[in-house]
Amino acid sequence: MSRNGDKKPVGFATHITAGGIAGAMEAICCQPLDTIKVRMQLSKSGMAPGTKPRGFLATGLMIVRRETPLALYKGLGAVLSGIVPKMAIRFASFETYKGWLADKSTGNTRVGNIFIAGLAAGTTEAVAVVCPMEVVKIRLQAQQHSLADPLEAPRYRNAGHAVYTIIREEGFSALYRGVSLTALRQATNQGANFTAYQELKKLAHSYQPDLKDLPSYQHMVIGLISGAMGPFSNAPIDTIKTRLQKATYEPGTTAFERIAAIAKDMWKREGVRSFYKGITPRVLRVAPGQAIVFAVYEKVRGIIETMNVSPSQDRYSE
Repeated sequence: MSRNGDKKPVGFATHITAGGIAGAMEAICCQPLDTIKVRMQLSKSGMAPGTKPRGFLATGLMIVRRETPLALYKGLGAVLSGIVPKMAIRFASFETYKGWLADKSTGNTRVGNIFIAGLAAGTTEAVAVVCPMEVVKIRLQAQQHSLADPLEAPRYRNAGHAVYTIIREEGFSALYRGVSLTALRQATNQGANFTAYQELKKLAHSYQPDLKDLPSYQHMVIGLISGAMGPFSNAPIDTIKTRLQKATYEPGTTAFERIAAIAKDMWKREGVRSFYKGITPRVLRVAPGQAIVFAVYEKVRGIIETMNVSPSQDRYSE
């Protein structure tokens, strides 16, 4: 994201390359936290009187003890296979929507319109990539089999086998189970994320007017702060979505009926706190993840621009 319009254009190929590398680094670093979050959201621990839900550390230690440390990376294949198009769509669509909403006379985009562009970008990535990717990822992460025991065969062997099995047994539409909640979560995430990132970046530049580009550690700090805003605002949506995508349902039930049934059951049997299960690992996953994404994206994009490999005329500027 350029500080102004004097930078070289950032083309679509740059979005794909820089965004893909940034997303892959985020997934590799943060996947264990995501697996713990999913297990916490699916867990029914703490339902019995006098008992407490299993916490973040306890869940992680249980996975490592019962299933080996590699189990923390269950679903990584599904994440990596979707991360390049996800990040390409996120950055490219945000820039496109922001350009449409910019003031035609000045080329500047107001804060409110930046938020709207983020909402639209989040919705776009959710429908195009995130929802089917997360259905597969959650099915893989929910399998509590030991990777140290070759005789303990899981239902889904890998991401490709999971996609094949889900489509064969439940139909193609099963990959889009929870798409409305996924879109709502991604929209609010990216609306808050991009708005906070750009405004904080402007603030950082205002205190350092002599700097042409912010150093990577400042991009990381700004990304960390902006990335933490989404999870706190939409935790109940994410928890319901996770349970919806993990479960199977009889044909004929509508998406609204499924969502309402899950929310009612959670409220009745587990209480309001159940809607915030997994919030700790989710914040620990998303916030550092965004720090990595923005820092790596800015760095790789800068390298690509220096190499003059981006001839396109679209720009990712503030």
